[in-house]
Amino acid sequence: MNTNYRQLHTDTLQNRFGLRVAARLSAGTEGLPHDVGERLRVAREQAVARRKQPAAVLRQRAAIAASRNGNTATLSFGDDGLGFWGRLTSAALVLVMAAGLIAINVIQDDDRTMEVADLDAALLTDDLPPEAYADPGFLQYLKTGAQSAGTSR
Repeated sequence: MNTNYRQLHTDTLQNRFGLRVAARLSAGTEGLPHDVGERLRVAREQAVARRKQPAAVLRQRAAIAASRNGNTATLSFGDDGLGFWGRLTSAALVLVMAAGLIAINVIQDDDRTMEVADLDAALLTDDLPPEAYADPGFLQYLKTGAQSAGTSR
């Protein structure tokens, strides 16, 4: 059995079940007051109007709803009409963004390395007593001293 036949068979069975339930509900309303019966009839008609729609319509509605939501971005390779060049362009943009993030990471790592190297050079070239290296505020002093020396140049 193929998938379309199974889906059609399932839909047919669900429709039959819905019709049997509706008939049973209609038969049970004979003893009710007229206004209650009318409200139930209208509710049943509304339920039948809103019954399950074909899957293609539901997918289309879901795609429209997702694209109308302003705070969400979706990446879909379904039947979106992009074609080969649209997909290639999308993939190229993702690769460019990834390369940009990697470049930012490398630059930041280089900056941190240069700061540590400047601090080490200041420690090794300065004439200080050994007790100064044990002082907890010494590292902060070196950082502020390196910053003020860098701005006075």
